[in-house]
Amino acid sequence: MTDIHNDVLEDDDFETVLSPDIDFEGTLTFEKSFLVRGKVNGEIDAAGILLIDENALVEANIRVSKVIIRGLVKGNITAAERIEITQTGRLEGNITSPEINMETGCVFNGRCTMTQKTPV
Repeated sequence: MTDIHNDVLEDDDFETVLSPDIDFEGTLTFEKSFLVRGKVNGEIDAAGILLIDENALVEANIRVSKVIIRGLVKGNITAAERIEITQTGRLEGNITSPEINMETGCVFNGRCTMTQKTPV
């Protein structure tokens, strides 16, 4: 998966899926794509694409290549390429990325800093 197309993502597009009944605490690291449907508390530090689904809760500082937020994130995000907050997404934290997309209806409380593309 090389580009984010929020409206067409399916489970098969992801190398790993964290199910809704899973509560993970610690540091997540991955290189490909990761879908969160459950709860994560800690840190996410990865080179891949991260999708936080509608009913997911992530309380973590996040550093990834690309991220799509459909659920709730509490923490700061640094993305090397892109951050997308959908209309169902809620973010409480600061974001830093060269490309940022916020859909109408999303909730964002924090500071936004746009940068040049850099490797994760």
